[in-house]
Amino acid sequence: MLLDYDRMGWLKIALLGFTALVAGFLLLPVVFIVLLSFGSSRWLAFPPPGWTLKWYQELFADPAWLDAALTSAKIATMTAMLAVAIGLLASFALVRGQFAGREILRGLLLTPMVLPVVVFAIAIYAFFLRLGLGGTSIGFVIAHTVLALPFAIIPIATALEGFDKSIEDAAIVCGASPLEARLRITLPSIRIGIFSAAIFSFLASWDEVVVAIFMASPSLQTLPVKIWGSLRSDLSPVIAAASSLLVGLTLALMVVTALLQRKVRT
Repeated sequence: MLLDYDRMGWLKIALLGFTALVAGFLLLPVVFIVLLSFGSSRWLAFPPPGWTLKWYQELFADPAWLDAALTSAKIATMTAMLAVAIGLLASFALVRGQFAGREILRGLLLTPMVLPVVVFAIAIYAFFLRLGLGGTSIGFVIAHTVLALPFAIIPIATALEGFDKSIEDAAIVCGASPLEARLRITLPSIRIGIFSAAIFSFLASWDEVVVAIFMASPSLQTLPVKIWGSLRSDLSPVIAAASSLLVGLTLALMVVTALLQRKVRT
C-alpha cells in the first residue's frame, strides 16, 4: 500500500486532528440547536441566560406539533416498509439477474441520490397535481419512497453480494423450494442489510423537507415542514426543541444500526 496508516508517524496525529476539526465544525450547529432548546430565553439567543425544560413542555403540549411529529412517523414508517419491499426485489434482480442493461437499471434506481432534490420536488409536485395526489398521505409516501429507494437497495444488495449462494443451493438440493430457501435461508442471513435499509429509508423520509414542502397541505404537514413554517413566523425555542427531537431520533437509530452491524461482524 502507498499509505500505511500505522506507519504515517506524525502525519497520523495531524490527520486525526484535522478530522476532529472537520467533525467539530460540522457538528457545532447541531450542538448549538440542542443547547438553545434548553435555554430560558424567550428567543433563540446564545449563550442562554439560564436553563429550562419549558420549551419541551410546550412542544409536547401543542397538538399541532404532536400531529406533525405523528404524521412524520407514520409517513416514514410506510415509506420504509415500501422501500424495503421494492429494494429487496430490486436487489435480487441486480445481484442475481443476468440481463442486458443491468448496470443501467442500477444507475437509474440510484439516481435520486445524485439528482438535486428541488428538481425532483418540482417534477413530482407537477405530476401529482395532475393525478390529484398533492397534499395526500399516499402522495407523500410515494414521493419519499422514490427518494429512499437507493438507501434501501445499497445495504440489501451489499448484504446479498456477501451471502454465499451455495448455502441456498444446498437447501434446494435437500428438498426446499427456491422460494422456501430464500425465505428460510437467504433472508435471515441478510437480515442486518434489510434492517439497515429500513432504518435508512425511515430516516430519509423522517428528515426530508424539500419535497415535503411541495407535498404539504394545511391539514397535512410533517415535522420538518412545521419547523420550516414556524421559522418564518416565529423564533421560539420550541423550534429548537422540535429540531432536537429530529436529531435525537436520527442519532438513536444510527447508533442502534451501528451496534447491530458490529455485533454481527464479531
